Amino acid sequence: MSGSASTTEINPLRQALPRTQVPEPSAIVLFGATGDLAHRKLVPALFRLAQSGHLPSECAIVGFARRDWTDDDLRAEYRKTLAKEIGGPDFDALWAQFAPRLVFSPGTFDDPASFHRLKKTLDEIDRTHNTRGNRVYYLAVSPEFFSTIIEHLGSADLIYPWQQSSPWSRVVIEKPFGHDLESARALNLDVSHVLDESQVYRIDHYLGKETVQNILALRFGNSIFEPTWDRRYVHSVQVTVAEEVGMAGGRGAYYDTAGTIRDMVQNHMMQLLCLVAMEPPVNLSADAVRNEKVKVLQALPKWTPEDVRRNVIRAQYTAGSIHGAEVPGYRQEKGVNPESTTDSYVAIRLELNNWRWAGVPFFLRTGKRLPKRATEIAIQFRRPPTQLFEHEGDGHAEGNQLVLRIQPNEGASLTFEAKIPGSRRRLQDVRMDFRYGTAFAVPPPEAYERLLLDSMLGDQSLYTRTDEVESAWRFITQILDAWKIPGMPRPDEYVAGSWGPESADALIARDGARWRRL
Repeated sequence: MSGSASTTEINPLRQALPRTQVPEPSAIVLFGATGDLAHRKLVPALFRLAQSGHLPSECAIVGFARRDWTDDDLRAEYRKTLAKEIGGPDFDALWAQFAPRLVFSPGTFDDPASFHRLKKTLDEIDRTHNTRGNRVYYLAVSPEFFSTIIEHLGSADLIYPWQQSSPWSRVVIEKPFGHDLESARALNLDVSHVLDESQVYRIDHYLGKETVQNILALRFGNSIFEPTWDRRYVHSVQVTVAEEVGMAGGRGAYYDTAGTIRDMVQNHMMQLLCLVAMEPPVNLSADAVRNEKVKVLQALPKWTPEDVRRNVIRAQYTAGSIHGAEVPGYRQEKGVNPESTTDSYVAIRLELNNWRWAGVPFFLRTGKRLPKRATEIAIQFRRPPTQLFEHEGDGHAEGNQLVLRIQPNEGASLTFEAKIPGSRRRLQDVRMDFRYGTAFAVPPPEAYERLLLDSMLGDQSLYTRTDEVESAWRFITQILDAWKIPGMPRPDEYVAGSWGPESADALIARDGARWRRL
């Protein structure tokens, strides 16, 4: 059996992952193998890695779930998923190579006997697939099972001593990692009883996106940007994560316990903030990069409830339309409490308490049921000290602005001002644009491909560390605590299909800025 089928013509985007990065043989155990994440993201990512030769031929994928399935049942289920998600004229040949890797181990997360059966299955796989005892355990399950699964992995001797280099064991933990600072600390403590930090891979799929990784390359690989990347030249920074979707797929019940601030701000947006604001690391090793990210999180402001009231806007969408289709309001969604105060939109103004960024406002906004799906970072540079020219337009010129587009249409654009032809000294914004797909002739790889590959390679650069998680939660929890205080106003409202509440526009207007038109 070979996982290195020649597939350059089938899927050229695989070229974005160097062929030299082929990890050691291993068994990858998917807890929650029958769930949505496994079907939509994990199994397609593993299939593509096998397709491109980045998955070693001595690699098995073990599905763990409570279904009364056989190996053939699992293979039949995944075949349907992959045929739909990937397909192609050579799919049957590729599937024939991939299918023997798949093994099913039935069990429940709270049953010790299930983990002892899993150990026997893995021991057998070592013999049949030559996986050499190496293990990646992927927890694609609800957060309440994280501690239980890790405890049973330890009790069943499925976790090796971290000091040994071979064989090795690693655990990948999906978000959310806690729901506030206290719960995150408790979960970290549970994890530390079984695992060393070097064995823990807390995933944030945003960090696997090629455009997110390129933030560091753009900043520290180009001398034209780094000298101006500070309070002397930057007026403000905007980070936007906009989503069109609402509570589709029955998400309302979960979302009403989390809200946008937990679902998006605490993880994805804090990571984007760190990459934009961090100091240059001494090298690109995992700890060197994460050390600098933690420093940014430690520089986040310490707020009183009044500070929260002044600098944070929360809101809920009301009934409206998206692309002409009528959609209900948040409190009318299935699974949502009709009296809910959970946020579906958050806008934050903050300043970092450090030398580089003192006095520079960072504006973060994210929400459901906005007009389009888009994620971007906009660096607004200061204007020249004197205005020698007139400006064409409504007086709201962008001036010098660097925009990093994370999704969709991954790329970057730089706006500057040029003189309009003619006798008058008038300026107009012009833009230089870069797109990944156009520049490199291939789209970037999927985030989960890169992250799964890194977990097998033992590279934690794109995974979050204990102090990183807790520092982010410390900032978010002070906002959550302020919202619980009696007398705090209910969330503002915005019409579905709009860009958010008027209060968010007023928040950014205090600094003489306005939200970008995406």
